[in-house]
Amino acid sequence: MQTNFTAEQLADPYVAESEKILRRCVHCGFCTATCPTYVTLGNELDSPRGRIYLIKDMLENDRPADAEVVTHIDRCLSCLACMTTCPSGVDYMHLVDHARIHIEKTYRRPLMDRMIRQMLAVILPYPSRFRPALALARLGRPFAPLLRGVKPLRPVAAMLELAPQGRLKHSDSAHPGIRAPEVARRGRVAILTGCAQPVLDGGINEAAIRLLTRLGVEVVVPEGEGCCGALVHHMGKEDPALDFARRNVDVWTREIERGGLDAIIITASGCGTTIKDYGHMLRLDPAYAEKAARVSALAKDVTEYIATLELPAQDSKGMTVAYHSACSMQHGQKITQLPKALLAKAGFKVRDPAEGHLCCGSAGTYNIMQPEISAQLKARKVRNIEATQPDVIATGNIGCMTQIGSGTALPILHTVELLDWAYGGPKPAKLA
Repeated sequence: MQTNFTAEQLADPYVAESEKILRRCVHCGFCTATCPTYVTLGNELDSPRGRIYLIKDMLENDRPADAEVVTHIDRCLSCLACMTTCPSGVDYMHLVDHARIHIEKTYRRPLMDRMIRQMLAVILPYPSRFRPALALARLGRPFAPLLRGVKPLRPVAAMLELAPQGRLKHSDSAHPGIRAPEVARRGRVAILTGCAQPVLDGGINEAAIRLLTRLGVEVVVPEGEGCCGALVHHMGKEDPALDFARRNVDVWTREIERGGLDAIIITASGCGTTIKDYGHMLRLDPAYAEKAARVSALAKDVTEYIATLELPAQDSKGMTVAYHSACSMQHGQKITQLPKALLAKAGFKVRDPAEGHLCCGSAGTYNIMQPEISAQLKARKVRNIEATQPDVIATGNIGCMTQIGSGTALPILHTVELLDWAYGGPKPAKLA
């Protein structure tokens, strides 16, 4: 794609990076076939190619975002399926990140939109705020149908409907400290606690810690670590996103210097994609660039690390698992076969649902901010999963678990929960 940025514009490192990305696009349109919003809506401006045109026009003319640009960028899930499909290697992820930052700086959203986004930014990344917020949401759930009838309040209705209906189980997995290996030590790792996952399902990290310690891995839950920054990063709120990244880099750097780390284990693939990008996010910060790159290099999805431990093959469990590959796993981190291979080795029969490349509609806060499109994608995903006639669904991302779980009666578990059970851990309660 030909660009016409001025030398003055290219002096901005963000613009210079975006210009290089834009020039790689050759208008081929391969991305449209795998873009969930284009497949759903059929609008060229809701495809990666269409959004690239909008971003180019906005940045090249150095103008504030307008309502049309914001509408179509907001509809992007950042699923990154387009990057898997693109033959030219267009780095759409960092281009749309820049567009969102530009929107946040130059566009004044309607009042209710601003309020909801700010509420999400100040609650979701903080477990001590998120937990009581979910308790209040259970009380407000009966009002969801009423709120859904008022367009600006539909995100609030979506929040109420997504909130778990039962009481949330408290987990000790987030408490800082060292979990000693049960056999001779063969590795030392830190594990990300995160923000939403320990509140919604602390059992995921419990399973990961049990499995790793049984295999001889010392697991550290560091003091002071928190949200990876992905939630605010995808809203274009770059300053708080970088603050979250710096805090985690500092925490993990202390652990690296204290006792060394073989890996930083992440059990939420959405967080993993962001943490693996810390080196890029903080590349312009001289105090953090090198440390962030080191952290990104150590970041591993839990299945990536477990695959290095050479687990023995297990007898058949007589159970069929439909594996849902989260977008952040398959498109963001390019991890496609490892989780399925681990499940098969553990004795499960693994099936791939049709259209596995398409997003389930969760995408961070997308199922709140874009509930209509998200609902269509969820229904499509659930149909494809249920068509495989599985006993259980497995995936590697808490957002997908919440989204898909709200649309099916099938039990849905994190991959590591099934692996923990297969290799000596307790049977997951959802399978009781």
